[in-house]
Order: sequence, then C-alpha cells, then structure tokens
Amino acid sequence: MYQVLYRKWRPRVFADVVGQPQVTETLKSELRSGHIAHAYLFTGSRGTGKTTCAKILSKAVNCPDLRDGDPCGVCEICRGIDDGSILDVVEIDAASNNGVDNIRTLREEANFTPAQTKYRVYIIDEVHMLSVGAFNALLKTLEEPPPHVIFILATTEVHKLPATILSRCQRFDFHRISAEDIASRLTYVAGQEGAQLQSEAAMLIARLADGGMRDALSLLDQCLGRSREVTREVVEQTAGIAGREHLFALSEGIFSGDVPAVLQQVDELYRNSKDMVRLCEELIEHFRSLMLLKSMKHADSILTCTREEMARMEQQALRLPITVILHGIDALQAALERMGRVSNRRVEMEMTLVRLCSPELDQSQTAILRRLEALERQLRQVSPAAPVSSGLEERKPGAPAPGEAQRAAVPPPKAEVPEPVPLPEEPSEPEPDLPPAAGRQETAKAAVQKEKAPPVSAQEKPVRLAEWPEVLQLLSGESRTVASAFHGSGAYIRGDYVLIAAKNDLAFELLRRSDYRNKMRDAIRQVTGRVYKLGPYKEKQEQEESQDPLKALEEKAQAAGIEVVRKT
Repeated sequence: MYQVLYRKWRPRVFADVVGQPQVTETLKSELRSGHIAHAYLFTGSRGTGKTTCAKILSKAVNCPDLRDGDPCGVCEICRGIDDGSILDVVEIDAASNNGVDNIRTLREEANFTPAQTKYRVYIIDEVHMLSVGAFNALLKTLEEPPPHVIFILATTEVHKLPATILSRCQRFDFHRISAEDIASRLTYVAGQEGAQLQSEAAMLIARLADGGMRDALSLLDQCLGRSREVTREVVEQTAGIAGREHLFALSEGIFSGDVPAVLQQVDELYRNSKDMVRLCEELIEHFRSLMLLKSMKHADSILTCTREEMARMEQQALRLPITVILHGIDALQAALERMGRVSNRRVEMEMTLVRLCSPELDQSQTAILRRLEALERQLRQVSPAAPVSSGLEERKPGAPAPGEAQRAAVPPPKAEVPEPVPLPEEPSEPEPDLPPAAGRQETAKAAVQKEKAPPVSAQEKPVRLAEWPEVLQLLSGESRTVASAFHGSGAYIRGDYVLIAAKNDLAFELLRRSDYRNKMRDAIRQVTGRVYKLGPYKEKQEQEESQDPLKALEEKAQAAGIEVVRKT
C-alpha cells in the first residue's frame, strides 16, 4: 500500500527535524545529561513538528543506546515504538477523549509500571480540547506523577490552557518553518523519490504551506501525482491558485481604475476553474507584500518571491500611496469573510474589485480615507488662484470688463522661479573655527549658495513634492537627527532636483555631510522611485518688497479726493 510522503519522510531522529533548533538542541542536551522532566508542553502552529518530536522523545528516553542525544532507531524498543507494538507509549487525541472519565482511566493506568520500557509515556495531542473537569482530574497527576511516567502535551492553541497546567510543564515553542528550509527539504525528498522539483516550484509550495512542513509535503505529493517533473505551472494547477502574472495584471487594473480589464481577468480565471476564495487570498497576500515594501527598507528579508517578482512589486509599491494599499487589503479581507456566507463567490469578488477600481462607490472608512488623501494630494499640487472679481461693479455699455484694461496695460510679471543650488558633495577645505551659533549657520548658507547653479529652463516651474511627509516619516526610522531638523519643512521638484525649503539652518548643515545626504536621497528614492539631486528652495520675500498697505490706502484716498490727516 502506498504511503504518503509526510508519513514516509517523518523524521526518526532530532537531527532530521527541520527548522526547530531551539527545541531539538535543548532536548538532546537534556537527554545526554540525563535531566529528563516529568512533563513537557509542545506548542506551535500545525505541521511544525510537535507530534514528531514527541515520538522521538518517547523513543530517546527509553532507548538503551543513545547516540548524541538521538535514539539509535535499530534496537527493539525503537522499532517497537515506530510500528506501535510497544504499548508503554500511548498517544491520545484529546479532541475525541476530552472527558473526565478518559483522564481517570489514564490516571489508573499510569500507576502500573511499564512492561517493556523504562518509562511509560503519554502523548496527549490537542490538549487544549480537554474539558474543565478533565483538566482538574489531570492536574494532580501532572504535578506529581509516578517516577516511571512522562507526559508530553501538544497544542496549537496554548492560550486555552489553564495557568495551573502551564506552570507544571517544561514548555517548548515551535516556530513556523522558513520558506528556504521547507524548499530545501522538499528538493531533497523529491530527489529521493526520483522526481525533479524546480527551485521556483519549491519556493511556491513553501509559501503556500505557510510554515508547515506537513502541508508542504502533502502538496508535493499531489504535484507528483500529476507529473514527475514539478514546475511552477504544475504547482499552480494542482493548488488551483492564480499565477503571479494574473495577480500583477489584476493589481495594475485596480490601481489604474480599469474596470473592464479587471473583470475580464476574473472571467478568464473563473473559466480556468480558479477558486475565487483562493484568488482573494492571493490578492491579499500580494497587497500585503506591497504594504511591507512601502513601509520597510529591507522587506525582502520577510517576503518570499523571486528577484523578478520583487523588482515588479517594488515598482508598484513606490508609485502607490499607502492609503490605496490599505484600502485594498481591508476590502479584500471583508470580501473573504462574506464569501463564506454567499452562494455565488464570483459575484462577491467582482463587486469588491469594482469598488477598489472606483473608491467613490465604497462607503467604508478606508475608502473615504483614500479619497481624502487623493484630494489633499491634488490640493498640494495646485498653486493658489488669483483673486476673482465679484462682478457687481457698474460698467458702461461697450466698456471692457473689469480687469481687462489692467491686463492689457500692465504686462504680466515675470514668474519668480527659485534656482536650485546643488549641495556640495564634500567640503574642499576645512572650515575655520567659528562661534557656536550664528557663525556656523551663516557659513553653511554661504557654502551652499556660492555653488554655481546648473542651467535649467526658466519656463520650468517647481512642483510641490506631495510625498514629502512620507519621506520624513521614512527618515524618522533611519535618523532621528535628520527627521527633527527637517520637521515642518517642504520640498519641490524641478527637473532632476528636489528643492528643500527648511526654516531650520541645521537642516542644510546636515545635508552638507555625505552620510546624512545619502540617507535623504535613499528616502526620496524609496518613496518616489526616482533618484534626485538636492538643493535649497530660495523663495523671494515678496511681502518684504511689497508696498506698505497703509501707504497704498493713503494713495487711493487722495486719488478719490479724500483728505488724509497724518498724526505723529
């Protein structure tokens, strides 16, 4: 009879357990020294090796020939525990044996000495399923068991265990296995089975397994049933998931608001028998990747994907506001919950995607925040409008409208365009010692402004950098000094330059240093996706050069024949 892979390749010794060195090394050390506890608690998510390590430990405490903390695997006891012929090792499923009577029977059996082994071992799986009465019945025996009894409790939901149980056990936490470790193990198993497993397919299986080796081996077993050469396409067809190309196409359509293209993609996936629930889960994972890339500097240490996919996701993340990404995650999560209660999951998926393409159709809080953020971005990019005439002034027939004569007589003023001044890469010579306050700031300004400005078209106007708050937020995680120095500042884009308007002179002193300047450039590149040169924003002080408002009022009064009396 065929034996499935996760049973056939279940580890027999601690050295074969993948991704749990914090557990296996400690247990081996205790076995070598002979310090064996009377009760163990193994916690962690499914498929991470809890029951496997419990069985290995039950063999190791009874094996007469330990080999560096591992059971030998060839003696009569080890082989008897593996095939289930030794009855001194009992495995209990607490999900179906959770009553008080079951625990009372266990307590009575525990008083008898083992027949063939040194220790009688009780492995209670999913122990959190025991009733309150069963926990109370187990408590006293768990605290002071007979010297020949060892309890090994395993659970996926440790928070449901009473504190009295937790305090009487030696606890070991099993972590989710990394995708790299799972892929390496899958490649080894496939090679031993005489099959070929591509590295890209192994990483995809590892990502779908979500840190569980058992789930990964089960999916590999299904793929081998379809083809002895497992490729990425085979994994996608076996698991019924959407390919990454479909995910990128769907996300691009959502971000551009192309409803027909998105619906066409869903129809194509549906006709190819793609499950809508799995498609929704894949899109959520894709949006999560964009969120991490948008919020972190080194998100590649968390994400599991190829280099090409990482580069494409980085391009998407850099040109998207975080509110758009969060709206996508929130809407898809809500759709995933509703899919369990509706009869037609495709309709639910299509409705959600239409709302994502047109956020004005969505009344959720995240959709409103997305729309507000878009409005704020547009307002920041629009220059202040000129004052508009009320239109109530009386004018003669045939006379030009108010303001037309003035526009014809007065030539339009030349736009005052700030000149970008590049920040020096390194000071050419050491600066002289100056007083601590004003002298140092004036020197910094002079050093910045004395550089020659590059030739830029006079018609090119600076545009406010709307993502500047995101740049400062990213800098706050890298350098608090730079973030505090540029607090309350603004930035403008003109050509290849980002012009920074900062009231704090310390900001320009920091930018003269290469390390701080590189941090600023990296932050701008991560947010905007482009590499800019840096320069100060020199704004003309028009208010200081403008005419005194009292004097202007006096001139208007005299022109109207009103006598003006000055008081000194």
